[in-house]
Order: sequence, then C-alpha cells, then structure tokens
Amino acid sequence: MNKIPSFTIDHERLLRGIYVSRKDQTPKGDILTTFDIRLTEPNRMTPVSPEALHTIEHLAATYLRNEPGWKEKVVYWGPMGCCTGCYLIMQGDLKSEDILPLMRDTFSFISKFEGDIPGASPKDCGNYLFNDLAAAKAASKSYLNEVLLNPEPDNLNYPS
Repeated sequence: MNKIPSFTIDHERLLRGIYVSRKDQTPKGDILTTFDIRLTEPNRMTPVSPEALHTIEHLAATYLRNEPGWKEKVVYWGPMGCCTGCYLIMQGDLKSEDILPLMRDTFSFISKFEGDIPGASPKDCGNYLFNDLAAAKAASKSYLNEVLLNPEPDNLNYPS
C-alpha cells in the first residue's frame, strides 16, 4: 500500500500550529482545504488527554458552526487519533493565514467557556461523560497564547 500524505510529514520536526494538510477538488469543482490544527508537538510534548480533546471537539465544532462569517464554509472539525490536535475541513482554497483569526477566536472561546458543554448529554453524544472542561480550557489557553497570538512561519507551514 502507498503511504498516505499525512504520514509523510516529518513529525519529529513538526511544531504546534496551523497547517494546510491537503486540498481536494469535488466533482463539481469546489475546493476543500483540510487543516492540521496541531495543539502539541508530536512525540515531544504531552498529548492532549482524550477527554480534553473530546471537549475541545464539542466546543470548537459548536463555535465554528455558529460563527457568522465562516459557518457556511465549515465541513468538519474532529480530533486526531494521536491526541496532538484536530482536523478542520473548510470549503474554499485557503491558506493557514486565512483562518488564523478564526482559530484565535475559537480557542479564545474555548479557553473562557463556562457552563454546560454543548452536546454533552446522553441524548446528544455517544460518550457524554468523557469530557474534561478544565483541561480543554487549559490546553486551549496555552495554544492561543503560545502559538496563535504570535505565530512564526514554522507554525503555519509544514517542515520541508
């Protein structure tokens, strides 16, 4: 089998950041951009706990699908199995810089969130007790303050 493109990225050099993972064209000609939203450095930093990542998933998906300027372009938001980040699929031919303000707003929202986690009920979620709001807020605040507020080029472009 051929190695899929996401496994060809040098994870030993990958930093926290926002990366264009791939661009796909639909049969109708629309471009879908998949972003790698990398919250921790793979294999060098502690990954986000699965419970915190699940909470980030619920909060980010809710925020993004309600954000007036972007909600129509959001196709998917979901966690990576390695617990080092999430994938965001957006309609449009986009660059990392294009969604940087959106990611700042998203992670600011998560870092300050108070109250019940959207969709965290037995009726709405298949594992509704599998959440950690405090850890999700801490991970989001760290990512926002340490990466998103002042990104370097290496936080927006995969290592070559």
